[in-house]
Amino acid sequence: MGRMHSRGKGISASALPYKRTPPSWLKISSQDVEDNICKFAKKGLTPSQIGVILRDSHGIAQVKSVTGSKILRILKAHGLAPEIPEDLYHLIKKAVAIRKHLERNRKDKDSKFRLILVESRIHDWLATTRRQRSFHLYGNMSQPLPALSWHR
Repeated sequence: MGRMHSRGKGISASALPYKRTPPSWLKISSQDVEDNICKFAKKGLTPSQIGVILRDSHGIAQVKSVTGSKILRILKAHGLAPEIPEDLYHLIKKAVAIRKHLERNRKDKDSKFRLILVESRIHDWLATTRRQRSFHLYGNMSQPLPALSWHR
């Protein structure tokens, strides 16, 4: 499957191990892992940042193999999940940064085009998620997101 706004067709990805049990050398309990996840979330880290820290510093490659549930589900169970999903948050952040750049550089046509693509991706994300999971974040689609305007 190709990319939405580029020419690439790559499907490279890391492969998860077939064995879904935690490694025998890992001596940390699932409760300790959950406590660490909650501690990092209270510091303001996103679920992907928490996963990177657990992988690099604590030797936990896959949280699901140790605890039985994913990081975001653990955060939801403890009431610490972010209000906006992480992928949508980063798309909005990118669009706001491009818009800020365009205020300083009005003649930058390429950035204007990229802003249209990013906002289109946000719009598609919201439409798809509303259909699939009945995601109600910002009311109806006629209202613009913060610092964003729709081109449709």
